[in-house]
Amino acid sequence: MTEMPQTQTTPKQGQATPRSPEFRLAADALRGLRQDLFHDAFAYRPLPRMSVDGPITRHLRGSLRQNAVWTPHAVVAFCGLLAAVIGAAGAKGGGMAELLSLAFALGPILLTLIRPVGAFWLSFVSAPITATFGNSWSDWPWPAGAFACHLVVLAVVALRTRPRVAAWMWVLTAAYGIFSETLFGSRHYASNTAPFLVFSAMILLGVTVIHIRRSAAREVTAQQTVTAHERSKRTLLEERTTIARELHDVVAHHMSVVAIQAEAAPYRVENPPPELEQAFATIRENAVAALTELRRVLGVVRAEDYEAPDAPQPTLADIDALLANVREAGLTVEKVVTGAVRELPQGIELSAYRIVQEALSNSLRHAPGATARVEIGYVLGGLGLRIVNGPATGLIKPSPGAGHGITGMRERVTMLNGEMTTEETDDGGYEVTVFLPVPPTEDPV
Repeated sequence: MTEMPQTQTTPKQGQATPRSPEFRLAADALRGLRQDLFHDAFAYRPLPRMSVDGPITRHLRGSLRQNAVWTPHAVVAFCGLLAAVIGAAGAKGGGMAELLSLAFALGPILLTLIRPVGAFWLSFVSAPITATFGNSWSDWPWPAGAFACHLVVLAVVALRTRPRVAAWMWVLTAAYGIFSETLFGSRHYASNTAPFLVFSAMILLGVTVIHIRRSAAREVTAQQTVTAHERSKRTLLEERTTIARELHDVVAHHMSVVAIQAEAAPYRVENPPPELEQAFATIRENAVAALTELRRVLGVVRAEDYEAPDAPQPTLADIDALLANVREAGLTVEKVVTGAVRELPQGIELSAYRIVQEALSNSLRHAPGATARVEIGYVLGGLGLRIVNGPATGLIKPSPGAGHGITGMRERVTMLNGEMTTEETDDGGYEVTVFLPVPPTEDPV
């Protein structure tokens, strides 16, 4: 068994040497550090005002509600004053040391309100300066004021940026603490780098959890918005499909009658002239062609398992049967008809029936135990409908719906160039008002 000689390829002249995964990882990390903490570190980024639409602030009134927007700024300022007091109390060496400790503790915290990343660097640089005001018995390398100041700065900057920035700040803080203890810690009685890193890690972990929850809430809200929009579009398409099916059945019936009558008409007249036979033949051919095109265009909206109903489509004459059906379901309903009852175009009759049917179905679902009233008005220019129900009075809880019924009714009314309004009544009920215009018909001469 012979071993194959291993050949080592050398990069050609001018060709870049491939980098190792470790090198690329380190390069990406340094690039992220430069982007997060060095690029535009002192950019002006004011802290936005707080929204007053929360569960507590929404109940505030007057000046309290107006001033509540400054709550985050007030909290940060209070933390800065507290850190300043701690820093001044722990300073050694007289009034000037106390004043400098107070300024170095308060300044970085207030700077987080307008330049968050720059505030971190100011707090980072002020820590060794304030440490020089102590003595060998003080904590090293974080005096009391610097300890409190840097904790507050880390928390505020992490809240205002993103988790990766918080991680970089903690790493740099840890590097500074370990470096200071290694080189200068022997001259001090106690060191507090380990407690500081533990406290800061816990705070930054909590801030990271807040960021994750906010991000998840935004994603859920966006997804709910998209879902609601898609559901509304799907509902609209489904309702249009239903309307197209019903119109197909209605128009196909009439076109079939026209074709049959045009074919039979010549046989009703003895010795009809050729011109009349040709005219009826042309009528029949056009009716059949129109029926074929209608079925070809509207056939695409039918489901594979859809079957045309054997019974004729319902009209306003079938309202009494519909009311009897909903009365058996537990809804007390009465009907009022005004105006001269007349036969309307079948599309309007069908749409009016469906609108009343859906409105009563909504009453059954959303107002169990209520009473309803159906008003049908035949007017000169069209047909008026008003379906109103009272508030729920039964022990049965209302059944939540997806709002498809209102969408379907509006789609039918829009298709007929009508008008529709829906609103709550003064007694807690609900009212649907519809007007469907009917074009005037000309009497044949």
